Amino acid sequence: MLQNYNPEFKKKIVRLRLEECRTMNSITTEYSVSKETIRSWCNEFKEECWISPNTKTEYDNMKEILNLKRENEEFRREFLFLKKAAACFAKELD
Repeated sequence: MLQNYNPEFKKKIVRLRLEECRTMNSITTEYSVSKETIRSWCNEFKEECWISPNTKTEYDNMKEILNLKRENEEFRREFLFLKKAAACFAKELD
C-alpha cells in the first residue's frame, strides 16, 4: 500500500538518521517506514535538513513533544502505582 507522508515528517526522519545517528532499524521499528524509503528521503532532504533553521526548529519542537509524552507516560505509571499502594495501606489501617 502506497502511503503519502508530509514533508515535515520526512524531514524529521532524515534528522533522526543524520543528526542523531539513529539506526535504520530503530527508525523503521518506531515509525513503520521502510529502510529504502528512509534512504530515499535522506538523499532528497539531506542538504535542507542541515541548513534550514525553520526545519531545525520544527524538529526540535517535535523532539520536545515526544520527550514530554514519554515523561507524561512515566508519571502516569508512577501515579497508578502510588494510587494502588495508597489503597493497600488504607486497607491495612482498617
